[in-house]
Parts: sequence; structure tokens; C-alpha cells
Amino acid sequence: MLKAVQAVLFDMDGVLVDSEAFIAEAACAMFAERHGIVVRPEEFRPFVGMGEDRYLGGVAELHGVKLDLAADKARTYEIYADVIRGRLGELPGAVAFVRRCRAEGLKTALATSADAVKAEANLVELGLERGDFDAFVTGLDVERKKPYPDIYLHGARLIGVAPANCLVIEDAVSGAQAARAAGCACLGITSSFSEAELGAAGATLFAPDLAHAAPLVFSAGKAPSAGRAPDSLKKPGSRGGSGGRGASKPR
Repeated sequence: MLKAVQAVLFDMDGVLVDSEAFIAEAACAMFAERHGIVVRPEEFRPFVGMGEDRYLGGVAELHGVKLDLAADKARTYEIYADVIRGRLGELPGAVAFVRRCRAEGLKTALATSADAVKAEANLVELGLERGDFDAFVTGLDVERKKPYPDIYLHGARLIGVAPANCLVIEDAVSGAQAARAAGCACLGITSSFSEAELGAAGATLFAPDLAHAAPLVFSAGKAPSAGRAPDSLKKPGSRGGSGGRGASKPR
């Protein structure tokens, strides 16, 4: 197992499940139904990983649409729950990896920018529940979303493990930036962005999915370094090292 790593902090979308196409489908349907406009799934890509407020809001801005955010988001989630039923499956090795972390004595936290209702719907389709993680953190629990480090700092705090001893598993540029800003090591899953993009954002290990990540995490002899956060991503009041938040990705 990676030395120094005592906990694993999981992003959800693109790591445990691949819901990007489904949430984009739901959002497109919501815009058509409630605002009478046609949007394309690819328009959401710049806002992946930043939470649904920005995911919907960013596209709304592109089209000059004023959202009723609470109602529009609620409708998007209603459509999403119908869309994923029986269609959303785990990414290769995801559930086994989560359970192996527990078996290896590692603390775990789910830390997703999505709202709790979406995260819960995804867990149902995976056959997992909140209790399969030592902490459950969503975008509703922090004010600043990824790429700021808040969600990973909060997750580490809840499980009582220093960020330097946490391994974040992310598929998004914004999430890798958040991990680096928090002072955590980051394993990049290349389901949404390339190794080069994730590496530039702060990831130091890479795998196409958690099935391929298992040998890196559970058999490697050296822990990945956490990297240094840019000044713009440091925690409020911090003068150096880690903390902050950074870039982008949908969910």
C-alpha cells in the first residue's frame, strides 16, 4: 500500500460512475421544457465538477437565460433520476475498490460537488449507501466548490486524517486542482480528461479506472507527492503551502 496514505477521498462522477452523459441529457431536457431553448451536451463540459449551480448557470449565461435556480435544479434532478434508472452502472472496479479500502484499514470519504439528491441517486444505482464511507460530503456542505480545496479539507477533517495523509481520486481538472490546493496527493482517473491535463492540475498517479488503480494504491511502495498549490488557490489567510482552489470540470 502507498506509504503515508491513511485515507482515500473519492470524487463520484467519472470515478465511481460515469453520469456525465446522463446529467447533460437531463439538463438539456430541463432547458427545453422550462426555458424553450435547445442546448447541446458539449456546452456543459467547461463546468464539469463545479457543482450543479455552476453547471446549469454557466450554460444559462451562454444563452442569456435567467434561471430560477432552485426550481430548475430540482426539475433537472427529477429528470436525472428517471434517466439513470437501470442505466447507470459502476465504472470498472469502483465498488470493489471502495470496499477494499475498508478492508485495508483506510478511512474513506465521498466528496462530490453534486448536491446530495444526485449523489444519493447514484449510490442507489451502484448498490452502495452512505454507510459505506466514513464521511459523506456534497456540494451543499461547502460554500466554495472545486477547484477550491474546501470540500477535501472538510472531508479530511470529518474523518480525522491530515490532508497530507489523504489520497484524492479525481477525474476532473477542477478536482485535481482542489486536491493539490488542499495538500492532498491525487490519483487522476482519465475518464473525462487526459493524463496531461490532470497532471498539469496536480495529479501524480494515473489510471483509466479504479480496477487499474488498485495495484497503484495497494501495492506501490512510495506515496505520491501532494504538489504545491498556486497562490490563487491557497486557503483564506494562508501564506504558503497548501489550501485554495482552482479549475474546472463538470461534476
